[in-house]
Amino acid sequence: MHLLRPIIYLCVFAAGFLLSVLFTGLEIPFLKKRQLRQYIREEGPKSHQKKAGTPTMGGVAIYASIIVTSLVFGALELDSLKSMLAVVAFGFFFGLIGFLDDFIKVAEKHNLGLRAWQKLALQILFSILLCVYIMKFTNQGTNVWIPFINRDVAFGIWYIPFVIFVMVAMTNSVNLTDGLDGLCGGVTAIVSLFFVIVGHHFLSPTTEIYCLAMAGACGGFLVFNHHPAKIFMGDTGSLALGAGLTGAVLLTKAELLIPFAGFVFVMESASVIIQVVSFKTRGKRVFRMSPIHHHFELGGMKETSVVHMFWAIALICCVIAYGIMRIG
Repeated sequence: MHLLRPIIYLCVFAAGFLLSVLFTGLEIPFLKKRQLRQYIREEGPKSHQKKAGTPTMGGVAIYASIIVTSLVFGALELDSLKSMLAVVAFGFFFGLIGFLDDFIKVAEKHNLGLRAWQKLALQILFSILLCVYIMKFTNQGTNVWIPFINRDVAFGIWYIPFVIFVMVAMTNSVNLTDGLDGLCGGVTAIVSLFFVIVGHHFLSPTTEIYCLAMAGACGGFLVFNHHPAKIFMGDTGSLALGAGLTGAVLLTKAELLIPFAGFVFVMESASVIIQVVSFKTRGKRVFRMSPIHHHFELGGMKETSVVHMFWAIALICCVIAYGIMRIG
């Protein structure tokens, strides 16, 4: 198995990529025929109004690719198949939240879907279910690996709110990143590839295979989602990707590496929080527009330049996170 692992890695990535290209290519005409198209919020950048009418809910094709690839290759590691099923199901349930949100938007023909409290309540519920699975049905318990001191610390009862916070924060941060053509897909692919390395380091085959499948699926989706995008992933995709990736990382006990490797996601979410707090307390905006990718757009940068800059930042942050992992 050790000698075959590089070949298996390549096959997993290729399968995720090719299935994503196939499924997305089939989904686009279906979405167009059903008039399932994106509605652009009026308060967004004016240049984005031309994107109105682009098919959305492409996350269905992305996650279908991840499910098939993960389960087929996950069957090679029978000891970890239960964990793979748990992570796949977890990402699916979050994707279902996004699907309902997207469907309401396109059905009602506006950019408002599920209420914020409805999405949050469902996210917390599913996070608790995953937390219970990890605590009761794996050998991990409530242990979390702490960077810099290279120790596992048992969080005890505090593990539940910790997991809820990590999951909800990460999932919604990925969702906020999905605002430019190719941005979320590209950043997620880069971060996923990093966590393949983390999965190998912490002996989690489930994380390795799942993250490889995700990286490949995101790469395949970029074939159609690069500027000018022919399809958007919608909340269906961004919520499924954020939840699935975080769930896979939780199995390594190295979730505290997420803020380092996923700094772009953190930056996007932080920019929204800073903007809201500043406007509410001082009546002034810190950024031209949030999330922060719009700040750079309104500053005169081309959309493609902003996307490529964020990809580069994601790559640099993953290199930094690798160094942190290696030094313990």
